[in-house]
Amino acid sequence: MGLENIVTIILLYYLHKNAKAANVSQEWRKYIWFGFLLAIFLLLFGSTGVIPSLLTSALSIALIGGVAYLVLNYDEFQNTKPLFIAVIPLIAVSVVGDLIEAIDKSFYKKVDMIFDVASFFAFIWAIVMYFTYRKQRRIREAERLVAIEREREFEITQKIKAQLEKDVEERTVALTRQKEELENTLAELRATQSQLIHAEKMASLGELTAGIAHEIQNPLNFVNNFAEVSSELVEEMQQELEKGDLEEVKYIFEDLKVNLEKINHHGKRADGIVKGMLQHSRNSQSQKELTDINALADEFLRLSYHGLRAKDKTFNANFLTDLDPSLPKIEIVPQDIGRVFLNLINNAFYACNEKSKLLRNSGKNVDYKPEVTVSTQLGDNELEINISDNGSGIPESIREKIFQPFFTTKPTGQGTGLGLSLSYDIVKAHGGALEVESENEKGTIFKIRLPISKKSP
Repeated sequence: MGLENIVTIILLYYLHKNAKAANVSQEWRKYIWFGFLLAIFLLLFGSTGVIPSLLTSALSIALIGGVAYLVLNYDEFQNTKPLFIAVIPLIAVSVVGDLIEAIDKSFYKKVDMIFDVASFFAFIWAIVMYFTYRKQRRIREAERLVAIEREREFEITQKIKAQLEKDVEERTVALTRQKEELENTLAELRATQSQLIHAEKMASLGELTAGIAHEIQNPLNFVNNFAEVSSELVEEMQQELEKGDLEEVKYIFEDLKVNLEKINHHGKRADGIVKGMLQHSRNSQSQKELTDINALADEFLRLSYHGLRAKDKTFNANFLTDLDPSLPKIEIVPQDIGRVFLNLINNAFYACNEKSKLLRNSGKNVDYKPEVTVSTQLGDNELEINISDNGSGIPESIREKIFQPFFTTKPTGQGTGLGLSLSYDIVKAHGGALEVESENEKGTIFKIRLPISKKSP
């Protein structure tokens, strides 16, 4: 038949090819190449009858046995194993047929058709097995490549994760340190705020600065809010890192970076305010004591008027009092409430004076008499002090802003914007309320409500 020789040639060819890919030793490759040439020799000379067919079959079987030995016993040749298994039936049919033909040709002729059919099915089997093997090899190769890619991605992910964990740890340490610093600053500000409420007038600004603590609270609120959000972001980032969601981690990391920048910005702002506050204030502790509100209000009304007259000789205004004699004494810090009266009365006189100047400059012949009135009355468990003027009034557009720190309508150099803010904070510190009513071109009334304590006679 000679079919086993062809199959042996094919097997040895693939064996030699796989030997190169598997880095098999040069000696083994020589043996395989020698077997390949021998199989070709047997095919050429065996088919022509130069070599007896029995010898040809024997040598072919020996070559096949050698291939089987290599394929079944050495890992380097495992890639050829599926092909060898696929052609085993074809080899067996061919070898058996050659042996029978060499032994008894007459008998072989009788069963020749059987061997042809067997060879056909063996050939079909070899083809099917070969293509099945190729398909499986492609699948295994694809799986191998996928595994390699996954391993590479895993290594990259581990490196990125390690770097991100390091960055998160550094950011967390920095954030914790900044938070502690800000908490210390807030504690210092609270202590300073209680001192500023009792402080004297600011050396450079000429006004008390207790209300400045309200200005400080704004950046500190931002700092606390962003610190809490950032702590939550750190926890969320750690969760996403465990999930391996790097895209989400990047977004969270950007949010965390923005929050830290905002914390830094507002922290510097608060630091600047604290330094300015400490520079312009001095320690002063005042105690609450029973005070006659009527006497205090009348005293500061006169002090305000004469103080303004001393600064501006052209200033002139009427001032009136309507004081309820039935008012009880109440526990207050007289220096602080006195500053509230002084600020509000000064503003009332200023509003009247500005309206008077405006009317004079306009050339209008208007019979206008500037007038400031301080009145008191007893309410339900509280005292009410009203300071009114007949100035131009406060525009409705800015009425809600007048108690904000540093807000002022006075020209540069004449107002700091702290007077009303400070007054509001002092009244609130006494458990009272400061309200305003104003009407354009008719005037303004500031109403102070202070609670009557149980100790008040």
